[in-house]
Amino acid sequence: MHEMALAQSIMDIVEQEMTRHGATRVSLIRLQVGEFTAVVPESLAFCFEVMTKGTPFEGVKLELNPVPLTGRCQGCGKEFKIRDYHFICPQCESKDIETIAGKELLVKEIEAE
Repeated sequence: MHEMALAQSIMDIVEQEMTRHGATRVSLIRLQVGEFTAVVPESLAFCFEVMTKGTPFEGVKLELNPVPLTGRCQGCGKEFKIRDYHFICPQCESKDIETIAGKELLVKEIEAE
């Protein structure tokens, strides 16, 4: 379950940012989670909750915002949502597709005091 390692990494990143900005308490962590990362949002939220029990992060709200898998055709330039991992342009049927979104796994925002 890679979500446990991700939860730990999120906590590490937030701790670093808290130290950097002199924050003492966090109330919300917003993440961008790309469809192509294969992260199961419910599993990540569960792991985060389990790992934060008894720590200063206990009770922090974790908000996961999905980023759809999106591609751009290198042949005709059309941008489109990639469905069911079919990397084929719906306009010209080219298979020369660049992935432009959906691989993200970012701590986008931290609400802290």
